Amino acid sequence: MTNNVNSLVIILILILGVMFTLLIAVGMIYLMARIKKNKQKEEQIQDTNKEVGKTKVIPKEYSTDSIFNFLNFDKIEDNMIVQNNGERYLMVVECQGINYDLMSSAEKVAVEEGFIQFLNTLTHPIQIYTQTRTINLGNSIQTYKNKVKEIEMNYQKQRMRFEQMQNSGNYSQEQLNKEYFELTKQRNLYEYGKDIIYTTERLSLNRNVLNKKYYIVIPYYPADLGPNNFDAEEIKNLAFSELYTRAQSIIRTLSVCEVNGRVLSSIELVDLLYVAYNRDDSEVYGVDTALKAGFDELYSTAPDVLDKKMKVLDEKIEKKALEKANQKVMEVRSEKQRQIQQKEETIDDLIDNLAKMIIQENTSIIGQEVATKAKKKIDEEKVDKGGTKDVQKETKTRKRRTTKTA
Repeated sequence: MTNNVNSLVIILILILGVMFTLLIAVGMIYLMARIKKNKQKEEQIQDTNKEVGKTKVIPKEYSTDSIFNFLNFDKIEDNMIVQNNGERYLMVVECQGINYDLMSSAEKVAVEEGFIQFLNTLTHPIQIYTQTRTINLGNSIQTYKNKVKEIEMNYQKQRMRFEQMQNSGNYSQEQLNKEYFELTKQRNLYEYGKDIIYTTERLSLNRNVLNKKYYIVIPYYPADLGPNNFDAEEIKNLAFSELYTRAQSIIRTLSVCEVNGRVLSSIELVDLLYVAYNRDDSEVYGVDTALKAGFDELYSTAPDVLDKKMKVLDEKIEKKALEKANQKVMEVRSEKQRQIQQKEETIDDLIDNLAKMIIQENTSIIGQEVATKAKKKIDEEKVDKGGTKDVQKETKTRKRRTTKTA
């Protein structure tokens, strides 16, 4: 019986040992599989990075195109805009607007019927273009200033002439009165001109005066001629004749609506396109200024954002530096003024102290007794002055109190 029990115990121990060994083996296999899987992932990541590193970045290529490829016109000549290498010609009619709201009912009906007639008579396409501009009063003000300067010169000449007539004594009182009357008119005209310029500048300061302009754009296509043997000059002349005829027909038809029109010249077409392509710069640097400066080509440019920011920072730095400089100068001036005021308040004490010092330095010459008495007199005089000042202050204070009470 005992042998059987011992045999069962040994068998159980062996079974437990085998199971434990199997568990260890399974765990080792699972661990090795995880390690191998992680290693494969790392290798895949490294291979991917190597492929990315080997990928060549192809730089972008930028082609340089003509500026005319970005604009809607080639050139301006003979009051026409030439487009697409002569495949299209444009002529522009500027129309003067009317105040429709202030018209009576009959006038409004007449305008509407005239506009309907204008639309019915059209045998070709047109484009209506509206452009809002900021009126630059700088040129007008400068023109007025030149006129006022001429008036001032005439006024000065007439004033000198009147003074010479007075000093010569060769003219009668009637002649002097007549000359003085003319001089007064010239002076009033000069002062009136100055007042107008001052008022206009003050009213236009930091204000935008807007004006709307209305245009009718008339196109012509040389392809409508069909097959032909015309050269470029002949095609241009035909285009001008056709466009001018169409423009005059439109102007006559619009006159029924009380709308006045006129064909824009080449310079006016340049101004129209310049404002259209340079909205911001045209308010500061007009086309007339550009032409006077020698520019004969139109192009659109925009300043870099960083350059704008740098300009703003420079202006801010300059403004802050100027404020700081003024502040420090005022502080130094205030300090000097304070020192001057302090010296003015203690001038008597400074004089007395300096006088005593001089006496002390010359004691060997004037004698000890004389020096001592002189110093004593200075002290006595100082005491007397102090008492007098106190009395004066007290008197002033009493006067102030009496005035306030009254």
